[in-house]
Amino acid sequence: MVVPFAPGGGSDILARTLAPKLTSATGQTWVVDNRSGAAGNLGAEIVARANPDGYTVLKALNTQLTANPSLYKLPFDVQKDLQPVTMLATAEHVLVVHPGVQAKTFKEFLALAKQKPGALNYASAGAGSAVHMAFELLKYRTGIDFVHIPYKGGGPAALAVLSGEAQAMTATAASVIPFLSAGRLRALATTGPRRSKLLPELTTVAESGYPGFDTSQWYGILLPAGTPRSITERIHNEMIKALQQPDVRAALVSQGVDAETTTPEGMAARIKTETATNAAVIKAAGIRVE
Repeated sequence: MVVPFAPGGGSDILARTLAPKLTSATGQTWVVDNRSGAAGNLGAEIVARANPDGYTVLKALNTQLTANPSLYKLPFDVQKDLQPVTMLATAEHVLVVHPGVQAKTFKEFLALAKQKPGALNYASAGAGSAVHMAFELLKYRTGIDFVHIPYKGGGPAALAVLSGEAQAMTATAASVIPFLSAGRLRALATTGPRRSKLLPELTTVAESGYPGFDTSQWYGILLPAGTPRSITERIHNEMIKALQQPDVRAALVSQGVDAETTTPEGMAARIKTETATNAAVIKAAGIRVE
């Protein structure tokens, strides 16, 4: 199971939670292989070029599937060379600000930004990252300008907001709750289609006047194109069974992640829709990667 990101992140943790369950269920050893680089494109290409025999699986993050095609000249085609199996889980992001920002609610945040165009900034893990795309979609939908400050990774971006060097960002609920409790960050809204189970009191951006707004982070499983349907169905079914096990569900809840599965066709449709949305946002914002 190729994880196209470094060990220790959300994508890696979920893969390592599932691997032992899949090993027991299939009688084949599932090995997590971290192949980080090029914003996830390196690992994805390895799977796209692999034999379609079911022995090489991609554990993907949505932005690498739906934003990267508009940001990079890829040596493969996500929608032609990779075969969706199922979504695995979603994590709603939370829009947080440094306590020094004079806004207690999401609507106040937008009003403040509208009064002073370009005065508010946000930190991201770099061009094309989930945080960058989330704020650019917010700009696209609201017509309000926010200044992007890219950092070399999610950790430095979070530290920048905690120190007040940057003013806002989005992050998973589980990662920011300790800082919310300590008063070091203030949460304004969640960016998914429903309220967070960890922070149910927070309204969503969609509830705040922007219906359909969704920048959830989600994970999925893909195979090389041309993999026989019988193999795809076997892996699909075993993934769903693994996600239904109580200890796996408990592990997901602790990370602020909800299990969410689809048919292969359902996942393909979501990739197609999000790719079109991201392409429009990237074009409108003139986003470029170095």
